[in-house]
Order: sequence, then C-alpha cells, then structure tokens
Amino acid sequence: MRILPNTFFTKARNLLGLGIASSTAATVAASTSTVSSSSSSSTVTSTSSSDAGDASSSYSSSSEDVTVKRKTLKTKLCIIGSGPAAHTAAIYAARADLKPILFEGWMANGVAPGGQLTTTTDVENFPGFPGGIIGADLMNRCRQQSQRFGAKIVTETVTTVDFSHRPFRVFTDSTTVEAESVIVATGAVAKRLDFDGAGDGAGGFWNRGISACAVCDGAAPIFRRKPLGVIGGGDSAMEEASFLSKFGSKVYIIHRRDGFRASKIMQGKVMSNPKIEVLWNSVVVGAYGEDNGRVLGGVKVKNVVTGVVSDLKVSGLFFAIGHEPATKFLDGQLELDSDGYIVTKPGTTKTSVEGVFAAGDVQDKKYRQAVTAAATGCMAALDAEHYLEGIGLQEGKSV
Repeated sequence: MRILPNTFFTKARNLLGLGIASSTAATVAASTSTVSSSSSSSTVTSTSSSDAGDASSSYSSSSEDVTVKRKTLKTKLCIIGSGPAAHTAAIYAARADLKPILFEGWMANGVAPGGQLTTTTDVENFPGFPGGIIGADLMNRCRQQSQRFGAKIVTETVTTVDFSHRPFRVFTDSTTVEAESVIVATGAVAKRLDFDGAGDGAGGFWNRGISACAVCDGAAPIFRRKPLGVIGGGDSAMEEASFLSKFGSKVYIIHRRDGFRASKIMQGKVMSNPKIEVLWNSVVVGAYGEDNGRVLGGVKVKNVVTGVVSDLKVSGLFFAIGHEPATKFLDGQLELDSDGYIVTKPGTTKTSVEGVFAAGDVQDKKYRQAVTAAATGCMAALDAEHYLEGIGLQEGKSV
C-alpha cells in the first residue's frame, strides 16, 4: 500500500475562483540572464518592467529550446505560501506599507494556490461564516483582501533560497527576489493512503466520507451517530479517535501492527473508551459507497496476519498517518526539527536566521487549523515589521 501526499484534484472551478492569472508586479530592474533546456518544444521569453507593474512574457513554439529571461525583484518582504498564514501575513504587511511580494506557487507541494483549504468542501469552524464556506471560496476572499491592500501576488513556485546573507534571495524558475526579510508559510500536507476508492476522482470518496482531519470534519452532520474509522497508530490517531467518539456511534482504529506507537497516556485514554474498538494487524484495501455511490458506505479491511478480507460499515474514514511539511526547498537554510518542521523561537515566528520568519503549518505540527495558521501569519508580519524597523528600513506604523 503506497502513501501519497494529499494531492489537489479539484477541477477548474476552484482554479478559476482563485484567479490564477495574477499580477507579478514589483519594484525592480530586469536581469539579462537566461535559462535554456533542450527537452521542451517551445521557446519562452520573459521581460520585466523597471517600475512597479506587471511583468510581461512572450511565448512561441518555433524552437526545441526553452529560453527564460530572468526577472530580478527587490522588496522589503517576500512571503512564500498561499494559505491562511501567508495571506494574513500579506494583509498585515501591506497595511504596514511593507509592499510585500507573495509567491503563491503553482501546484506547489501538490496543491493549487490557496493551500490545503482548496481541497476542503465545507469550512464550518472559521469565524465569521455561521453558515460555513467552501474552502476555495474562503481562500479566494483572502487573496482578494491581500491584493486590496497592495500585496503583489506572483503565481510561481519557489524552488530554492539563499539565506546566507542579506538581502536574502528567493528563486523560482524565472525570477530572483532580493528581500530584506522573508516569511515562509508553505504549510504541510496530510499524508494519504492509496487504495481503491480513496481518491477524489470518479469512484473515489475523498471529501465524501474520507478525510485527513477529524477536528475539521468530524462534527459534520453526515458523521453524527454513525460508525467511523481512523487509520493510524500514533498520538494523532488516538486524539482523532477520542474526538470522533463524541459524535460517532462507534469508532474503529485500524492499525497495521499489533501495538501502538502512541504515548502510554494516549493509549490508555483510547483503550478505556467504550465507544472505541481497535482492529489490530489490519489495513484498508478498498472503500465502497452507499446511496447510489454518493457517499462512503464502508471499507474493505485486510488482516495482514491471516490474509482475511472483511467488510467494515463506516460512514467516515479519517487518515491520521502524519503530515509532510513543505520545507524541502529550504535545503538546509533553516533549522528544522526531526520531522522536517521549521523551528521557531517560543512565543515568536523567528527562525534560526535573523530576518526570516515562519508561520502556519510549516512550523506547527500540533494544532494545524486554518484559524491558528492565520494567527501566526499575523505574528510573522508584525515580527517582520519590527525587524525592519530595527535595521532602519521601516518607520513604525500601525497595522
């Protein structure tokens, strides 16, 4: 059974709603360097305005080479990311006149601009939306608000960075940014299992009964007083099973081994809960629907010791097998913990490099909620503003 990252497959509606054709405006001088590749069948040439404004590009298919004329952008603050943390940081930074440039990426870490919320159908726990809101719509509003206050949004994926000295340098395939400060808000993606019925395409039940966040989705009406399943054996699985037991009629923990790796305290909490049952040495090998296939009806569970496959009726199945923070592009530039998350100084968003800050799920493996990500985005913008004031590049200004 393969483990896949939580890849975004939502169709063009969400992409169009997020306004993919974005501005790449910034204050800069155009660079004359080029990048070539012989593996493509088209030629790409980009030029940049020397004033704040949109960059322009021309494309042709007359050559087997690709030539990209790089742009060099300069800014007080570069924000990398496109979720609640990144856009909250952009809103606060723009209001403080930091003129931030935000790189939202294109399918970065397997998801479209807007981050993991673009894969969520209904967001019902974000303040201000008593009737709930579609995740992609929420992120589209955040994006519009960032632009309203003057943040410049670039739909390019950051591939590498250089934080060895200031100005810091941030690179995409066609752009180099020189920034006096940087906020990394690239998020983390929940790991997903690959079995028949687990996807979000035809015949799949992703967001129709299968989820990777019990706290986000577990209290939904379709799961209340219904049997539910959790896959995993760590603390997160224990926490999610305990949470789901408040709403479901019964909760099954499906674990591939004969023992948990969770802490003893968390194991004790689960094992003493009469609504929770553990299926040891078991893996899910398929999912099937009910109500003419509209929603999840159950899963096929295989005992890895006996080889017996049985049906398990559940209306919800929750993956709790970990997250993967989007930090590979940093390539040793910042201190990371053993799981790959950015280490920040307690009570701040400061990283191991002065002038570089981190916000959202890329530095938070405990809460992982949209509202907590937004809160740390605010913190990062304020921390960046104070840093720039300290080095004489920004006058104090209320946000």
